[in-house]
Amino acid sequence: MSTQTEAAPVPAPVATVSGAPAAPVITGIGVAAPNGLGTRAWWSAVLRGESGIRPLTRFDAAQYPAQLAGEVRGFDAAEHLPGRLLPQTDQVTRLALTAADEALADAGVDPAELPDYAAGVITASSAGGYEFGQRELQALWSKGGQYVSAYQSFAWFYAVNSGQISIRNGMRGPNSVLVSEQAGGLDAVAQARRQLRKGVRLVVTGGMDSSLCPWGWAAHLASGELSTSEDPERAYLPFAEEAGGHVVGEGGALLVLEDAAAARERGARPYGEVAGYAATFDPPPGSGGAPRLRDAAALALREAGLAPADVDVVFADAAGRRGADRAEAEALAELFGEYGVPVTAPKTMTGRLAAGGASLDLAAALLSLRDGVIPPTVHTGPPAADCPVDLVTGVRRPDRLRTALVLARGRGGFNAAMVVRGR
Repeated sequence: MSTQTEAAPVPAPVATVSGAPAAPVITGIGVAAPNGLGTRAWWSAVLRGESGIRPLTRFDAAQYPAQLAGEVRGFDAAEHLPGRLLPQTDQVTRLALTAADEALADAGVDPAELPDYAAGVITASSAGGYEFGQRELQALWSKGGQYVSAYQSFAWFYAVNSGQISIRNGMRGPNSVLVSEQAGGLDAVAQARRQLRKGVRLVVTGGMDSSLCPWGWAAHLASGELSTSEDPERAYLPFAEEAGGHVVGEGGALLVLEDAAAARERGARPYGEVAGYAATFDPPPGSGGAPRLRDAAALALREAGLAPADVDVVFADAAGRRGADRAEAEALAELFGEYGVPVTAPKTMTGRLAAGGASLDLAAALLSLRDGVIPPTVHTGPPAADCPVDLVTGVRRPDRLRTALVLARGRGGFNAAMVVRGR
């Protein structure tokens, strides 16, 4: 005879006076980025304008037309994770586990002390364990199936980061993965917010990606969107007249998203709240339809109950390609007016991190609100005439920052926008 174990009760979400759910809060941040491992090191580098884009060292890229990348340097997984995890994890999962540990510690929460099923993990990934997969496929082709690791069955998979984080921390609540490329870092947070509205207390969420291996590099090159410049300071120039593609990076940010009442109950000090979010999808190429990034931004502001004039800074998607940059600039001009709001793209110091990029921008937005500072877009001058944006190229310290808008576009037509407010 079988028996079932009933899930431990979790608190119902708290509603505002209007009946809408209270905005969830972010209480912890964990970062693995090319210009800094750990939130403090990365944020200090960002404010210094220090770039992590350099020639590739993970493999010999001399034979490829693009040779620059944003690698997380100095990362020794053995210093952060138990030895039993190393044979079964790819670089991206090791980075994700390390960032999750930092985020939980920063939030001051131990999932083991929460009721069963009260904490979950929802992340975004675009490639899964690409480098692990390449290594095992090479073993298969060159040596035979008996040399392929049993861990290949899951180490390559998109959902492996969510799974490994939940297992390591005993988080038995909702667990899933979003695959929408650069937009994924925001889409995952939005999905985590949905779970909080269903009664979950806490979700580790965000995005992490790494595919800096020959197999992954071939996929990046196939997009035709990489910069072939050999100068790290001139390779990735979003909104500039000379823009010629982007640089690929690895890493991202994981965040602890909590029910506001639960966070308050345990005395947490949030970085800010997720006030609004929206996602749209572009029409098929050649259909004549207009891109819908502006719609995503407008809908996110509407959900937050804000007007464009309430936004203090925009963290741009910043594709680094003339057509895509022009489309984003037009969307911003329609919403805010030409040069109507400060715009920044600190990803020029890391490269585009696929699913990790938007969540890293979200972390930057929260720290900007906390510190009252807008981080710079480096290595680029004034924007092109057809990109009328107020691009922040040096650290700007306004009197007060209250609200930030984060934008992201994923390959294939995904658009996402998220509004965060300081606490």
